[in-house]
Amino acid sequence: MQGSKSATAGRQRRFRLPSLRLIVGIVAAAFAVMLILQAITIAALTIVDRQRKRRSAPTAFPHKELPEVTLDGSSFQIYVYGRDLYDEMLAAIDEATETIYIETFIWKDDEAGQEFKEHLARKAEQGVAVYAIYDVFGNLVVPREFKRFPANIHLLRYRPIHRLRHLLMPRRYALDHRKLLIVDGRVAFIGGYNIGSLYATEWRDTHLRIIGPDAAFIAQAFVDFWNRNAPSSDLINKRYPRHYNATLGVRSNDAMRLTFPIRDMYLNGIDAADREIRLTSAYFIPDHVLLNSLKAAAARGVDVQVLVPWTSNHIVADWASHAYFTECLKAGIRIFGYEHAMIHAKTCTVDGELTTIGTANIDRLSSVGNYEINAVIINPDVAQQMERIFEADKSNAFELKLEQWNSRPWYVKVTERIIKPLRFVL
Repeated sequence: MQGSKSATAGRQRRFRLPSLRLIVGIVAAAFAVMLILQAITIAALTIVDRQRKRRSAPTAFPHKELPEVTLDGSSFQIYVYGRDLYDEMLAAIDEATETIYIETFIWKDDEAGQEFKEHLARKAEQGVAVYAIYDVFGNLVVPREFKRFPANIHLLRYRPIHRLRHLLMPRRYALDHRKLLIVDGRVAFIGGYNIGSLYATEWRDTHLRIIGPDAAFIAQAFVDFWNRNAPSSDLINKRYPRHYNATLGVRSNDAMRLTFPIRDMYLNGIDAADREIRLTSAYFIPDHVLLNSLKAAAARGVDVQVLVPWTSNHIVADWASHAYFTECLKAGIRIFGYEHAMIHAKTCTVDGELTTIGTANIDRLSSVGNYEINAVIINPDVAQQMERIFEADKSNAFELKLEQWNSRPWYVKVTERIIKPLRFVL
């Protein structure tokens, strides 16, 4: 009997569950291995990307010049070529008589960047109130000397973290990804273009100019951001009267307030689509809710077409985006890869009626992270122009087919699996 008890106790010891310490150790080891693999993969991709960029030369890309559209007393002009846009922005600055508000994520220390600084400085000398915002993180590589502005320009160098305790606040990691110019509350520019010579001729992006009372909505968005982040001694008290209508809306993400209406706008538009969706995104890394919304639209017969850069300026984002392609293609979503230039646009049209143009990509940083701003226009004339732009962009792109995508090399699939977890932080 004693021997039987000893044998039973021995079996119980042999089949005892692993300790919590062992489980934690295994999980930690697996996590560490994944981090190492990701670091090695990112380093290898970065090296390959740099070599590719050295070999590639800038190429021309198709772009359309479109007429203005007049709606409810305001005119809307779409730009798809940076040099054309910059010329109009500089002309608007030169004509300012009261105020200039300018906000950008990146402001390069090159010919285009210097041009904007000189025009702004000249207007400030003439007595125009000039307010400028740039994101500190977005301009880390820009020389410090270039980031010095004349004392008569009100300057906000936006950085979210000011104290050590801010490191423990996720909302404080939001960047100012917005790109705006508003002159005298009557002329406003909004879209994807940063300021720099590279963007003027080599990148395909989309920007919108608004002339008229609707520009006041963009002006107020700038003022709200400035007054929440500038010193109390330098607040903007000027307010331009807003003209409310059903044609134009402005959606602004605010990380500190935890409000993210741009994501809601996309979800509402996609869910309401009956016929077609034309979506262009520089970094297509949707969360599962946005992705399921696009898949549901395709399942009910909506023609969903997504245009992305085949090779963007962020190679890790490219590979994270690729992790979605199989699921999209199987669901009936058509994917187009833009070639020979970087397409940085953030636009969407739905059913030839609704259009959005702005700064928000379809990724988590834009959806629930950074400060972003998009204009929403409900008008068939504007939507038709955007659809013409989409078709022109497709002439510089190829359509990805499921069979072709499934036949990619095994090492490409392995690399995608390693990078895939990073999509939750991109």
